[in-house]
This record gives sequence, C-alpha cells and structure tokens, in this order.
Amino acid sequence: MDGQLNWFKGGLLLGAAFLLAVAFVNPIGVSTQFVIADGIIWNLFSDTVIQKDTANKSGYASPNAYLNKSGGKYAKNVAKPLNYSFVFVIAMVIGAFLSARLGGPHPTTQDRIAPEPWRTRFGQNPVPRYVTVFLAGVLVLFGARLAGGCTSGHMMSGMMQTSLSGYLFALGTFAAAVPIAVLVYKRI
Repeated sequence: MDGQLNWFKGGLLLGAAFLLAVAFVNPIGVSTQFVIADGIIWNLFSDTVIQKDTANKSGYASPNAYLNKSGGKYAKNVAKPLNYSFVFVIAMVIGAFLSARLGGPHPTTQDRIAPEPWRTRFGQNPVPRYVTVFLAGVLVLFGARLAGGCTSGHMMSGMMQTSLSGYLFALGTFAAAVPIAVLVYKRI
C-alpha cells in the first residue's frame, strides 16, 4: 500500500468533497453532462438544435425535448458549456489522468490490461475485458439516463440529502452488483 491512499481516509475525503459541493455549489452528478456533450457536438453541425428563446426561463430552447427540459436549462448548458457541472466532469478526467501519472506505485502492464482476479478467471487476453468493460459502461450510462441520474447523483449526493430515491438506488445497485460479481468471479 506504499503511496496509496487508505480506504478510510479516502472515504472521508470523498464525503467531505461531496458535502462541500452540496453545501456551496450543487449536488454532484455527471451522467447528464454526457447528453450535454452530445448536444454541444450536435450544435456544431446544426443551426436548429439551440435557439435563443425569451419565453423560456433559461433564455434558450431546443426542438429536442430532452434539451428543452426544465425551461431550456439543458439547451442553455449546450449553448454555454462553461458551467459548473460540465467543467466538473472535465476536471474529473484531468484529475484521474494526473492521479494515474503522479500517484502511488504504477501497476504492471498485466494489471493495466486486467486486474489479477479477471486474469485468473478469464486469462491474459485483454480483448474480452475491453469489450466487457465497454458494454458494461454503455449499460450503466443507459441505466443512469433511464433513472434520471447516475451513481454520484442518486447514490452519493442523493443519500447525502436523505433522498428516498438515493437510498433505493443504492439498494438496487448492490442487489444487482453482488450477485453478478459472485457469478462472474465465482470462487477465485
């Protein structure tokens, strides 16, 4: 564990970061920003995706029902992406990159391809793991959008705000994750 953050201290730091974000800015959630990123790219190629609209409280509108939600709030985020949530997601990516480069001991090439439990169960070939991780990511993002928020929004920020949906989301997440992990990894 040389150079790595202890799980307990890491949990306290994560909790403090969420608490400060909820108290001073906004609850943390990131899955909506993937939709905003799609809207930004779409807006580069189409003049009709976002329009100024004084009738909406945000001042923006979109013919796309999702982007037009909440009085055009998402349309405004597409038109003006330098907002807290979008910058937060970009900062997460940069922070993860910096952490991987600067923090703790670097994993071996094998560990970067797949962690030991995966290699023990499925072998050394990285392609099945990459495909599995990609498909799992697509499913998680689809589920997050279907639920109207991601794990950080529902579970972390939601539970911190004592939201019933946050607790139900956490229950559902673990009720699905534990049996799947047992099925996938069996007894290694």
